[in-house]
Amino acid sequence: MFHLNRHCIARPVLPVVAGRGVAALLLCLSAQPVLAQCSAKSPAYTVALLELYTSEGCSSCPPADKFVASLGAHPDLAQKVVPLALHVDYWDTIGWKDRFATRDYTERQRWLSGLARSKTIYTPEIFVSSRELRDWNTAGRLANTLQRINAKPAMADIVLRQRARTGNTASVDVEVRAPAGGNVFVALFENGLSSQVKAGENSGATLKHDYVVRDWIGPVTVPANAGQQRLALPRALALPADARQGRLGVAAFMQSAEGDVVQALSTPLCSN
Repeated sequence: MFHLNRHCIARPVLPVVAGRGVAALLLCLSAQPVLAQCSAKSPAYTVALLELYTSEGCSSCPPADKFVASLGAHPDLAQKVVPLALHVDYWDTIGWKDRFATRDYTERQRWLSGLARSKTIYTPEIFVSSRELRDWNTAGRLANTLQRINAKPAMADIVLRQRARTGNTASVDVEVRAPAGGNVFVALFENGLSSQVKAGENSGATLKHDYVVRDWIGPVTVPANAGQQRLALPRALALPADARQGRLGVAAFMQSAEGDVVQALSTPLCSN
């Protein structure tokens, strides 16, 4: 059962959101009070993490953007997968600069490709729990992949608790029980975004995006010496000046030392 209380949200930000010998990790950001009922807990099985690598400068990317956005039309997927769209920057030099793109997301894509011993990156590219899904647009392919991942007992437990905001930042506590030696990542994402592209391969098009990563924290390392640990995230999540309340969400996932995503979780961002 996926425990998620959204009573402090005016309206949901998204209809979809994501062992043995474990160590407990509590990641906390500040001494501010936790917002009542703004919390979420991962289930006893593994939730998949879907990462779309895309760019507004890429003419073949809009179909993949629409595919990922369409996951929101299936409420049953809320307990199965956490989608994130990461915009890369290597298209920015050929006519159109993607305002959502960063070098960090490009490097993340390179790292994932390296896990598969590939030196090639491209857009659109989709990874599901660290594994490339080349035929994502084939009927039933994603559903079968999620079924396989969701059938695995959870090797990590994640609890997200949100704290009162300070200015243009949002603080969260992330409590994780997971095998020692892995890494935790936290992302702020936004739905309902659009851009009127005026140059490049998509010139003249209005592109719509969901699950766009607006801020990214990690990796935050889980020490390998086991036991219960308390670590601090290096900073709060930065809220973009143009971000709209009601469209924002927070995701967290746990990645093993080998790079496998062992659990993921997502929840709407609460208002103060």
